[in-house]
Amino acid sequence: MTRRDLLLASAVGTLPSLARAATAVPGGDIDAHVHVWTPDTTAYPLASGFEVSNMKPPSFTAEELFAHTKPNGVGRIVLIQMSYYRYDNRYMLDTMRRFPGVFSGVAIVDDTASDPGKAMRELAAEGVRGFRIYPGRNPLDAWLGSPGMTAMWETAAAAGLAICPLVGPDALPALTKQCERFPETPVVIDHFARIGADGQIRGEQLDELCRLAAFPRVHVKTSAFYALGKKQPPYTDLAPMIRRVRDAFGADRLMWASDCPYQVGPGHNYADAIRLVREELDFLTAEERAAMLRETAERVFFG
Repeated sequence: MTRRDLLLASAVGTLPSLARAATAVPGGDIDAHVHVWTPDTTAYPLASGFEVSNMKPPSFTAEELFAHTKPNGVGRIVLIQMSYYRYDNRYMLDTMRRFPGVFSGVAIVDDTASDPGKAMRELAAEGVRGFRIYPGRNPLDAWLGSPGMTAMWETAAAAGLAICPLVGPDALPALTKQCERFPETPVVIDHFARIGADGQIRGEQLDELCRLAAFPRVHVKTSAFYALGKKQPPYTDLAPMIRRVRDAFGADRLMWASDCPYQVGPGHNYADAIRLVREELDFLTAEERAAMLRETAERVFFG
């Protein structure tokens, strides 16, 4: 059991359940960002504001996910709580329980609730290792500076849990200030902070992202290739951005992810997404590929 596990177990008093949650499946690469959901909205109701028509595809269960991951040598997966369920993390947790050792989880908690730190600790006892945050319509500084968000960053630092911001490049200066306030909090930035989502990869936005490399606990997901730059396989137009981020952070703070099921939509497939890191980037060493495809995510989400 790692030092982080011992700290977390002490905080929540659940050494046995923590040990079960951390059971790992040896071998294979790790997909650090996948969503799953079920068409069974009776057992797992959608959150207010969502309708069945919003679920596209209508179903994406673990079994449907495995049809993509297993043929491509991916053995473990980090589940990201789906927005359809908002703060009800039950479907993600139940999926993790059904396949012990295969999944880790990134949950969503209500940062406006009275004690979001308590909710985080309870979910951590169920195997959750990260917490997704996003600003919605809130002003960035007010959002990150709120009492609830402060409690989340403090709890994450104390328990070794990752804060996982889903933000655009406009949020990077505010995120930098937050990392200055909480340098001990592990952070995993989703999808290059969506740089290139509008089709253009801007140098000044990459500069902002790479400034976060000054904080040793900040990591970046090299992910969602289908949604960035030219948005066309083989995604090699993203190579300069990946190289720049590698140079700034080092491969041991980068992790590959697909963002399934969206990566397997029309014109895109899983094999192309993982091939970019496995085969196409000639500036990566074998050791760097191993870090991006397995070791970083293993340390952050399965360690």
